[in-house]
Amino acid sequence: MLKLNKVSSYYGESQVIKDISIEVEDGKFFAILGKNGMGKTTLLKTIMGLMNKIEGNISLEKKDISKIPTYLRAKSGLGYVPQGRGILPQFTVEENITVGSFARDDENKHNVKEDFEFVLNLFPILREFRKRRGGDLSGGQQQQLAIARALLTKPKILLLDEPTEGIQPNIVEEIENVLVKLNKEYKLSIILVEQSIGFIKKAADDFIIIERGVIAEKGKASKISDKLVHKYLTV
Repeated sequence: MLKLNKVSSYYGESQVIKDISIEVEDGKFFAILGKNGMGKTTLLKTIMGLMNKIEGNISLEKKDISKIPTYLRAKSGLGYVPQGRGILPQFTVEENITVGSFARDDENKHNVKEDFEFVLNLFPILREFRKRRGGDLSGGQQQQLAIARALLTKPKILLLDEPTEGIQPNIVEEIENVLVKLNKEYKLSIILVEQSIGFIKKAADDFIIIERGVIAEKGKASKISDKLVHKYLTV
């Protein structure tokens, strides 16, 4: 589904991601782990084409997307839920979700109403608050809104940057359950930056740990050991 081959990226002249190569298979749940400041968010931004300079090759379904702008990567099938959510505070819930449909390719334009209902069924609170402004929602509700908006792009692969960070526990559980459902029942490929090792071991297929912009460890998520956690993830 998604392949990175010796990918590097830069903020100005400073290299942050260094020769990373990964493969995310179709329908798989892929986790990116690491302490704060090690390059996890930067790797997602690199995949989305949001960095100043990117080297190496990125392909989606064997199509090279390395040189195309972010909006075309979205049309190609990359759905992105950024850290901080990025919802439009003055837009209603309904309008925020609809914005996601603007990134669809032409083949998927006709299914917008059906997919709109699908995301409202995933997150019933958004149906209840569909006329409320995004800025008036709680943090957890805004995160649900950000995921719903990304799903309206009709993604082939969904990238999420710490979607449960700073959110009340009951909504964390709801978001985790939705991600598992999207992956296991609807076969949506997912790349997740996350701190919860318990959830990663339960939900993910494969993982990498990033340390100072390089891959320090990788393997099957179910095999993440206490030793790895202590070495790379414990503050």
